[in-house]
Parts: sequence; C-alpha cells; structure tokens
Amino acid sequence: MPDPNLSYWEHQSFFGPADVAIIGAGLVGLTAALYLKQRRPHWRVVVLERGSLPSGASTKNAGFACFGSISELIEQEKRGDLQAVVAARCEGLARLRELLGDAGLDYQPVGGYELFRREEAELAAECRDKIDYYNALLAPVVGHARTFRDASAEAGRFVFGGVGTLLKNEHEGSLDAGRMMRALLARVWAADVPVLTGCAVESIEMTANNHRLQLGNGATLEAAQVLLATNAFAGELLPGVAVAPGRGQVLVTEPLPDVALPGTFHYDHGYAYFRQLPDHRILLGGGRNLDFAAEATTTPGLTEPVQAYLENLLHHVIVPGQWPRIDFRWSGVMGFGPALAPIVEWARPGVLAAVRCNGMGVAMGAGTGWRAARLLAGA
Repeated sequence: MPDPNLSYWEHQSFFGPADVAIIGAGLVGLTAALYLKQRRPHWRVVVLERGSLPSGASTKNAGFACFGSISELIEQEKRGDLQAVVAARCEGLARLRELLGDAGLDYQPVGGYELFRREEAELAAECRDKIDYYNALLAPVVGHARTFRDASAEAGRFVFGGVGTLLKNEHEGSLDAGRMMRALLARVWAADVPVLTGCAVESIEMTANNHRLQLGNGATLEAAQVLLATNAFAGELLPGVAVAPGRGQVLVTEPLPDVALPGTFHYDHGYAYFRQLPDHRILLGGGRNLDFAAEATTTPGLTEPVQAYLENLLHHVIVPGQWPRIDFRWSGVMGFGPALAPIVEWARPGVLAAVRCNGMGVAMGAGTGWRAARLLAGA
C-alpha cells in the first residue's frame, strides 16, 4: 500500500518509483541529473535535498572559478599527480561553462592574484621560483604556455597594506554562485527531473528488487539505483567513507564604491580568499586553518577566532585603515579527504557515491557529476 500521507498525484509525479534517486541538490547532484537524462532520457530521475537550498557549499561558496594558487599547488603536489588533479579541475570548469554558458554563470575571466605580506618574503620567494616549473608542468593541461607570472609591479593598482609580492594566475575567473544554482535548478526541472526539498534521507534499505529510501518527513521512495552526492555529509548514510567535513566561514561588507579590486585574491596558502562583488561589496572567507578540529563539522555556524581573523585581514591588509560595516556572515561545509581526487565509486551494489571535492566544488562539481552519470547509465 502506498504511503497514506501522499495523494495519488503526489505519488505518481513526485514519490513514485524511480530509476535513479539522487541524494543532494548541490553541484554534483544536479549536474549528474542533467548528464544522466542526456544519456537515458526515458529514465525516471528524482533529486532529494534535505534543506530548502543545498545544505553544503554549492550556494555558500565564494564564486571562485579556480584550480589553485602556487602555494596551494606546492602542498598538493606532495599528495599525488598534480597534472591529473589540475586537469580534472579544468575539465570540471569547462563542463560547467558548457552546461550553463558564461552569461548564465556571470563568469568573468578576471585572473587571480596570490598575496604575500612583506614578512612572508621567504614563502613568496619559494613560490616565485616555482613559476617557470608550474607553467611548464601545466601547459599541456591548461592549454597556455604561461599561467603564472610575477605581478608585484601591479601592487599600485590596489590599496593593500603590507603586501610585498603579488603572483598572478592569468586563467582564473569568478562567477555568481547564486545565479549558477538557479540556472542549474531551472535546467534540471526542464529536463523533467523533480527536485524535492525538505526531504532528508534517513536510511537506504535494500529490498528484493530496489532500494527503499526512508525520508525524514515520513515518506518513502523506491529507486533501482541511488547516487549519494552529499559531499561532507556522506558519512551519515555511508559510515566509514573517507570524507571529513571542513566548514568555511564567509563575510561580506557594505558596498565600498571607492575601492577597486579587479580579480580574485588568495592569501595564506589559499586558506583565505576574497573578491569584490558587482555591487562593490567585498566578500572574504576562510580561516579554517586556525583550528582544523573546530571546523571539522557539518554544523553551520560562526566562531569568534575565525571572524576576528577575517576582520583583521580586511582592516589591515585588504582596505587598511577602513572599518566597513559587515552586512552578511555565513558558513558552508566542504568535504575533504586524504586523496585530492573525488570519490566516484560504488559503495555497494546499486548505491554510487560521488563525494569529496576537497574545497574545489565549483571546479570539480560538473566533472564529478558527469563521471557519476556515466557509471549510473552503464556507459
């Protein structure tokens, strides 16, 4: 007997048996839905999301279309094949732009800067010495002979306090994360894939022929296959999966029309990042490296040490001597693990995990969704 809390119409159009149920309406889940419908247009696909909006970082990120600053790449190269990692990030960004178009993303090829304060001269010199090496290493991946360059001569364009060195990534961009997710949601609904919010999945049970998903609202849904695309929250349904949460805190100032910051900006090995928004506000985030243990949580929230660190960076480095009003503060939760590559693999028969974007969800999301769709479609 169908769930008595659902009408015939609701059961038929929303909660009826699906070929694939996707858990998580973030970048990975929604792009997987689109790619899956391209491959299997007659399949019934449904997306389930616990919140009113994606609960992770897809609508809460800084809108950086990036693949790594030099100081980040130095650390990441110690963990694996850097060419392959950057190639996956570039591929993911290309897929995202192809899916939604640059206008739909408000993508701007502004380039990205890495800042080094004068007291960080040793790190700055190490990174500067790596410019030629990384340009050669990444040329086959990025498609350009020169990705990074010393841009310290451009410091006069900005009002930064105490900054001695600027290195620039010529092929970084920015986008509007809100417009991106609205465009994705519109595309997914147009592809005849319902996105059901307020539908937290509490358990996945194997039945004789299907998987039964028990939802927090009391409803159930059966699906032949399940895609888990909840990134940092994956451990709730798949205990033991190699994904740990990492909360990122963000603030946004009041409009500052007299400040001009063309580009995106990285600081402190990439753990801090900022950019100017189209309405002249400054968005600034990061600081989880102050206390990794405290920020290894799926609980949203703000902490005084991180917020103080961000405000100190704002007042003394980004707009020295100015104390703009803070109009927005929030946090988003990312998923990290021991390897830089995402997990896209069968957790058990019929249940595929596509998680762990390692803080690069904008770059990795569409590529991860594409890989997941191929596996689900059997291609």
